[in-house]
Amino acid sequence: MRLLTRQLKDDHNFFFVGDLHDGSVLSYTKGWDKMVSMVTSEYEGCSDNFVVDGGDMFEAIMVDDPRFSEDKLTEPLPLAQTEEAIRKREPIKDKLITILMGNHERKLWRFGNLTKYVCDKLGVEYGTYTAKITVMGTDGKLMYKVYDTHGMRTITSTADDPKRRHVNMELILKRQLKFKAGDCAVMIKHHAHKLIVCKPEKDLYLVDDGKRIRQKYTSPVQKGDYIPPDLRWYGVAGSFLRLYGDGMSGYAEMLEYDPNEMGFLVLIVRQKQIVELRPVYL
Repeated sequence: MRLLTRQLKDDHNFFFVGDLHDGSVLSYTKGWDKMVSMVTSEYEGCSDNFVVDGGDMFEAIMVDDPRFSEDKLTEPLPLAQTEEAIRKREPIKDKLITILMGNHERKLWRFGNLTKYVCDKLGVEYGTYTAKITVMGTDGKLMYKVYDTHGMRTITSTADDPKRRHVNMELILKRQLKFKAGDCAVMIKHHAHKLIVCKPEKDLYLVDDGKRIRQKYTSPVQKGDYIPPDLRWYGVAGSFLRLYGDGMSGYAEMLEYDPNEMGFLVLIVRQKQIVELRPVYL
């Protein structure tokens, strides 16, 4: 884990992206280019944009990997994929707060730490597998904290009703992350190749002033030694990997994975307050 601190302006956008799987013929590079364009432009009236790359930058699957197939013989080797990862992040390297190690990069540990290599070439902080990011305001005071991990566990639901399926996956996401950090208002993971946002849930409670009973509602909490789990923002930051390709079969298809929405997340902060954790669909 890395503990990182960044000072940001009162208004900013925080992009959580990852799982590009560059080198794979199923990688949606046009989607990546769209994200880069958004980061380097004004978004929602604000041009102070920052990024965390959650890992699995490239496919990094060798011939001795169970996921290897004949289709991968046409893909560039991991060394070339690494150099391409550097090239693709050059336009946003000044916006990148950190890059996390993904399980695909970790698989090639015998060749060295490829994620750190990319970070060093770009001059970006290496985030290890998990990073906690403390966001400070220009006044030097704490604004909020972010917990971001590449992750290893998947998130699935077999419920037939779509509403129940979505809620089940939100609850699984919250369950996987809520005990990992008590002081983070925003908790993000990658790896699951899904685009999920679980918002803080307001709850009714009653108080009195000695004369009458009044109703109140809980509301999101941004900072503190312990933020109640139901008052945090949770997200799975999507991916840029397609399920199907014409004339070939990827390992996700062969493992009977269901289709998922491609994209990434944007945390919108205005006047130091978290306004929304928004999914961006590609």
